[in-house]
Amino acid sequence: MVALPFPCEQSARVGEPDVAILEFRQVCKDFVSRRKRTHALRNVSFRVRRGTVTGLIGPDGAGKTTLMRLAAGLLLADAGEIRVLGRDAAADSLAVQATIGYMPQHFGLYEELTVEENLDLYADLQGVPEEQRSQRYSELMAMTGLAPFTRRLAGRLSGGMKQKLGLACTLVRSPPLLLLDEPTVGVDPVSRRELWSIVYRLVQQQKMSVLLSTLYLDEAEHCHEVVILHEGAVLGQGPPASFRSPLHGRTWAVSIPAGKKRDIQGKLSGAPGVVDAVIQGERVRLVLDAEPSPEVSRSLAELAGAPLEPVPPRFEDSFIAMLRSRRSGNGEAKAANRISSLPNVSTDGAEETVIAVRDVQRRFGDFLAVNRVTFEVKRGEVFGLLGANGAGKTTTFRMLCGLLPPSTGLLRVAGIDVRRAAAAARARLGYMSQKFSLYGNLSVWQNLQFFSKVYGLSGRRRAERLAWALEQFQLTSLVDAVSADLPLGYKQRLALACALMHEPDILFLDEPTSGVDPLARREFWHWINHLARQGVTVLVTTHFLEEAEYCDRLAIMASGAILALGTPEEIKSLARSPRLPHPTMEEAFIYLIEGANKGAAGP
Repeated sequence: MVALPFPCEQSARVGEPDVAILEFRQVCKDFVSRRKRTHALRNVSFRVRRGTVTGLIGPDGAGKTTLMRLAAGLLLADAGEIRVLGRDAAADSLAVQATIGYMPQHFGLYEELTVEENLDLYADLQGVPEEQRSQRYSELMAMTGLAPFTRRLAGRLSGGMKQKLGLACTLVRSPPLLLLDEPTVGVDPVSRRELWSIVYRLVQQQKMSVLLSTLYLDEAEHCHEVVILHEGAVLGQGPPASFRSPLHGRTWAVSIPAGKKRDIQGKLSGAPGVVDAVIQGERVRLVLDAEPSPEVSRSLAELAGAPLEPVPPRFEDSFIAMLRSRRSGNGEAKAANRISSLPNVSTDGAEETVIAVRDVQRRFGDFLAVNRVTFEVKRGEVFGLLGANGAGKTTTFRMLCGLLPPSTGLLRVAGIDVRRAAAAARARLGYMSQKFSLYGNLSVWQNLQFFSKVYGLSGRRRAERLAWALEQFQLTSLVDAVSADLPLGYKQRLALACALMHEPDILFLDEPTSGVDPLARREFWHWINHLARQGVTVLVTTHFLEEAEYCDRLAIMASGAILALGTPEEIKSLARSPRLPHPTMEEAFIYLIEGANKGAAGP
C-alpha cells in the first residue's frame, strides 16, 4: 500500500464537507460508432464534496474517462445535469474549463521542450500573468521534486517524472477542483507515493477538491469517499470502510510454503464458494461468498494443506466481490482451463538455463542505460524484473528480444546468441511490449490474422489458433472493432493473444497489466501461471508489487544496475528491521530504491 504522510481520516475533516463542488444528476451519455450504440453512462448521480479526495473506481470500459470529460466540460451529456462549482457544465462549459484543472490519462507534454518551457506553454494557455509565474514555478518544482531538472527535455524524463510534470502543468493556475484521470498508471511505487503526497498536500494546504480515477485499489483506501462505476452505472458511493464492512467473516488467509504458492492459489481460486484467491506475501488470501461453515473451512484447509486464518477485509476484496456477483462463474479458473496445451514445450531439464544475461551494458551516447547486468532464468521459471521508471528494464527487454543490440556483454535466449542470430531467437519467444504496439488502424481480426501469418502458421493450424485466440481472450464480439478504439484492457488481451499465437516456449511481458483493471490482472496471472506449469519460461516486468509475489525469482534494478536478486522472500528480508519485522514487497522495493538514491546522492 502506498504510504501517505498522514492518515486519510484526519484529512477528511478539512474544507466544507457538506458543500458539493461537483454534482452529477441522472447523467446519460451514448456513443455511436459504425452503427453501434454504446451506453457509456447510464443515469449517473453522485456528488464530490468540497475539500476532499473522491476516488472514481471501476474496471476497463466502466465509463470513467467519459465521466471525467463530461465534468471538464469537454463533452455534452445526452441527458441529465452536471454542475461544476455551481455552474451548468453544458451551458457554461468555457467558464468551467477556465476554472478547473484537468489532467487526462495521456497528458500532452511536448517532449522536445524542457520542463520549464512546458510550464511556460501551459501558463500561456491558462492566462497566468508573467509576474506570478516565477513564484508559482518554484512552488510546483519544490512540490514535485523537479527543481533540479527544469532545463531537461521532457522526453528525457522517466515515466514518473513525466506524470509529475503533467500535474505541475495542470496546476500552474491553482484550481478549486482538480480532475485526475488515472494519474498513477504505469509509474513505479516510489513515484505513486510522491504523487499521492502532492495530492493530499493540495487538499490540506489549499483546500482543493480532487476527483481521481484509479485502477490501483489500494489507492482507494486513501480516499475520503469512493464512487464505484461499472458498465456506465454507479454501484455505490461512500467511505471505503462502508464497502469493507459487509465482508466481515468472509476474508481468510492460509500460509503456504514459498514453492507452492502459485499451485495452491490456482486450486483455491476454482474451489466452490471462493470469490477471490490471491497471493499476498507468504499467504494466499481468500474472499468467500459467505461466512464459511465448519465443513467448508475444513474442505478449503484440506485443499490448501494448512488451516485458514481470519483476516480483516480490504476495499479490494469488496470491489472484486461486487464485480464477481455481476459476472457468471469463476472467470480465472475458466481462463486457465481454456489454455491449449503446448506440445512443443518440454518440461524435461527444468534446471536448464534458457535466458542468460552476462555483464551486459547498453549506452545511448554518453548515457549508460544498462550497466553490467547479469542474471539467468531457468526453464519454466517466472522471473520478475522490477525497478523504478527509467531503471533500464525495458531497454534490457528490448536487447533480449533482439530489437536493440547491447553495447557489450553476452545475451543468450534458448541457447541462441542474440547478437549473432536475433531473428532465430525471436522465433522462439513471444513478446508483449509496455505500450500497445499492434496495428491500431487494423481490426482485432486483421491483427490476429497478420501475426499468425508472421509466425508462419497456415492451414488448419492457423485456423485453430485464430479461433483459440478469440475464445480464450473473449474477443469474439470485437472481431470487427478497430484496435486503436479498444479499451486498454482489451488492447492488452489482443497483444497477449498475438504474442502467444505461435505457442512460444519463452514469453517476454513488459508491464502486461499496466492500466488494466484488477479482474483482468487476475486473468493475466492465471494465464501466466498455467503457461509456466507447462514449461514456458516467463520474464515479466510490473509496477504492481503484489504481482511480484507470483514470481519464482526477482531482480530489482535502479539506474541501469541490479540492486538485488533472489526469491520474493529473500528480497523482502533485505528490508526487515525491528521497525519493519514483516515487510511487504512494496516496502522492500521502496527501501532498496531509496537506499540506492541516497547512495547516488552521496554524503
